[in-house]
Amino acid sequence: MQSVNRRTCHVRDLYSAYLADRKDIAGAMLTEDFTFSSPRDHHIDRAAYFERCWPKEPLFRAIHIEFLAINGDEAAVRYRAEKLDGASFANMESLRFRGDRIASVEVYFGRNL
Repeated sequence: MQSVNRRTCHVRDLYSAYLADRKDIAGAMLTEDFTFSSPRDHHIDRAAYFERCWPKEPLFRAIHIEFLAINGDEAAVRYRAEKLDGASFANMESLRFRGDRIASVEVYFGRNL
């Protein structure tokens, strides 16, 4: 149970780091061989992830986690993101852990709200 709680906090901390533009915090949470996939990216490495997926300027006002489940080494997350321009969207993500670090993230784009 303690591992589930630690991983739940870890997932929430990753989204908080994203909102705060804290690549240093997020980077410490990822394995060295971390990969990221989405409909636009196929298993890119952590350097490409930070280059492509982290905004150069603030883009989001908030990310609301609506569903978070941990099963072993995997987390499933559904969230609603609010952009500074007032637009919002919903996505699902699958995160895989190796030990206490995140080894991969797969994003499934949702709909605009």
